[in-house]
Amino acid sequence: MDLGILSDPDVPADVPAAEVAKAGGGDLAALRRERDRGHAVAVMQNGACALAPDLHRQGRFDGVLGLGGGGGTSMITAAMRTLPVGVPKLMVSTMASGDTSAYVDVRDVTMMYSVVDIAGLNPLSETILSNAAGAICGMVEHPAPAREGSRPLVAATMFGVTTPCVTAVREAMERAGYDVLVFHATGSGGRAMEGLIDDGYFAGVVDVTTTEWCDEVVGGVLGAGPDRLAAAGRMGIPQVVSVGALDMVNFGAPETVPEEFKNRRLYHHNPAVTLMRTSAEESKTIGRRIAEQLNRASGSTVLMLPLRGVSMIDAPGQPFHDPEANAALFGSLRAHAEPNVEIVEIDAHINDPEFAAAVAERMLRLLEDRAAGRH
Repeated sequence: MDLGILSDPDVPADVPAAEVAKAGGGDLAALRRERDRGHAVAVMQNGACALAPDLHRQGRFDGVLGLGGGGGTSMITAAMRTLPVGVPKLMVSTMASGDTSAYVDVRDVTMMYSVVDIAGLNPLSETILSNAAGAICGMVEHPAPAREGSRPLVAATMFGVTTPCVTAVREAMERAGYDVLVFHATGSGGRAMEGLIDDGYFAGVVDVTTTEWCDEVVGGVLGAGPDRLAAAGRMGIPQVVSVGALDMVNFGAPETVPEEFKNRRLYHHNPAVTLMRTSAEESKTIGRRIAEQLNRASGSTVLMLPLRGVSMIDAPGQPFHDPEANAALFGSLRAHAEPNVEIVEIDAHINDPEFAAAVAERMLRLLEDRAAGRH
């Protein structure tokens, strides 16, 4: 696929630049006349993103190898991110030695540093490009072996402070015949899970740890964006949701905490992570935002509330124990949840065995009902 607007028209490409520009809503001849690099990059990126998934569905390719500088990397990795997880993706880039989060995001894009600029061939670049070709061929020719008797997949979310609960739920689900993929609720983890739900990987979701909503609402560093908690509802798959770690907003080292929060209740989790206790007012807003997401769900949705605490450090004698803030959270969820969201309240702490057992039991029941056509 040729993404260059100034390419030599005599050099053949399976997908020529004119076709890419058209798919992106533009015209190649006009882009050449305008010589507006920013506009051209946007059009060609849109075209690549429109064409790549369709070509993959047609079986036209088995992997993607990209080569470029800043603009090329931006366009090519955007197209890569439209493809399912598991499709080999390798980007050889001058940008690969720095922060690659904008290019990789939450997809399985492999970045390879070009070392030298993309300006003709030389002994070093020939070696690097040869290695890149070998790498993508190896990925395509040696795919992961298919697992015999694969079991349905269930997604779950976890933080260190909800580990006992999620571990118990996972073990119960695995005994019942499911494989559980656990995502660390650090922003990228939540977004990765949402993307895989949209891709159709999961039969159900046990979203125990919705802490990313604290950072989204209050302004911490581990937010997962306003679409968090939406994918399961869009896909209509059963979900059991809880309030794990909704007592904390995440910041970096102590000096990174914004000045407006310096006098709040802070907990130094480690030298690089500082936690801030959510207030009652913040908890009300968080509860409303979560309820609004769940209200849109088209599948069975159960919200489970552990009335004695939402994290390991929210318990009597622990630094974030705050019954008033929790009451505000629970009250807001009750007030804003619509009838399609079933609320189950358990008089236990989130990490108590009885709460984990109740979560697993409810998830299994929803999955069985869906399999039997009862929902």
